[in-house]
Amino acid sequence: MIEVKNVSKRFGQVQALDGVSLQLESPGIYGLLGNNGAGKTTLLNILTSRLYPDAGEVLLDNVPVADNDWALGRFFMLGEKNLYPEDMRVARAFETTRYFYPAFSEDRAKELAERFGLNIKSKITALSTGYRSIFRIVLALCVGAPYLLLDEPVLGLDARHRDLFYKLLIELFAERSCCILLSTHLIQEAAPFIGHAVILHRGRILRNAPAEELLAGAHTVAGPAGAVDAYLASRKVLSVSSLGGLKTAYVEGAKPMTCPAGLEMGRADLQGYFIALMEEESK
Repeated sequence: MIEVKNVSKRFGQVQALDGVSLQLESPGIYGLLGNNGAGKTTLLNILTSRLYPDAGEVLLDNVPVADNDWALGRFFMLGEKNLYPEDMRVARAFETTRYFYPAFSEDRAKELAERFGLNIKSKITALSTGYRSIFRIVLALCVGAPYLLLDEPVLGLDARHRDLFYKLLIELFAERSCCILLSTHLIQEAAPFIGHAVILHRGRILRNAPAEELLAGAHTVAGPAGAVDAYLASRKVLSVSSLGGLKTAYVEGAKPMTCPAGLEMGRADLQGYFIALMEEESK
């Protein structure tokens, strides 16, 4: 289990993380959600000791992660930064990875490269943005680490390749029961696979709960403006939108068993809930 204990990090005048605490248990798929600048990448970098916190600590199975080769060897982080020489060929990168991650499957990596259409004879510098992402995805899916930290893994991928990635990710999770922390802006696509949602905003955790529990605690309501306003009068409202004489709102709290006349109610979805929560926080 990963434990993040009261972690804070500042860059100049920017408080990137402010007293963040959470636990990541294995197996599990966690969604790390937040707007740009929320602190997601900073948190991932602290988990892997690419950055050090100003305060707090990260533990893996009760052992501090910082500068701990055993702990860090159990993590693999997929991020935008390329950790291999630009003039290295993809095939050579696969060979090199085995020295750092002995469980890495080179045969599986070549198989996935073929499925994605990645030419392993290409130099990394010659890869497009999308194929750089595919290169990193293949590494992550084949590395064999118990903890995978995926920072915007589908950057630059077309719809077909994104779909293939999600399928392979679920296959991996079913086979190995690892812990996956997925940071993404494509919430609607990733929502079916996220079992637990962690929502960051301005360096603080706003929500940290199983996705089903989170969504069971919110609902939508739509209908004539007057009827919606009457319904919202005694409830916590996250967001409201209007079109003509109609209104739609995201409301905190479980959906009532009975729906007032003239209104339509629906179940919250993760992307809609996230957007509504961000609108509430920006007021």
